[in-house]
Amino acid sequence: MKQLLFILLITFTLSSCEKDDICDPATSTTPSLVIQFYDADSPNNVQTVTNLKVIAPGFTNAVSGTSGVSKITIPLKTSGDSTSFEFIENGGDADTTDDNTDVLQFTYTRKNIYVSRACGYKVNFDLTNTNTNILTADTDNWIQSIVIAQPNIETENETHIKIYF
Repeated sequence: MKQLLFILLITFTLSSCEKDDICDPATSTTPSLVIQFYDADSPNNVQTVTNLKVIAPGFTNAVSGTSGVSKITIPLKTSGDSTSFEFIENGGDADTTDDNTDVLQFTYTRKNIYVSRACGYKVNFDLTNTNTNILTADTDNWIQSIVIAQPNIETENETHIKIYF
């Protein structure tokens, strides 16, 4: 009788265990905005930006800062419906005298999507703005124009924004 109780106790104890929930690294998460740069004079030609620095206003650490880049990915805020960034041409070097800053604001709607218990939620974005009013005008914009190539931001496999300079 004691053996039967012991076996039942062990069976109930082991059957109540759950496997660990671990989010697979290959699982799709909140995508970043993919931006590619193009030559304004030859719109089909991808262009490299020299010493590009991208920073969120009010911060000192760059979101992206590289030399000789033609495509970048930057995160959008998941807690708001717009995100602003300063795109600084020649901002990635020590010489600040030739920096040229253009401010871009991206407006969007957010879609919270349940992934799994282990991974939680991810956010997809839908760019709602047109090509006007996303570039803050100043006297020497290095960015000539902006085109929304793909308004639905669900993956990082495609270019969402094309910037011509």
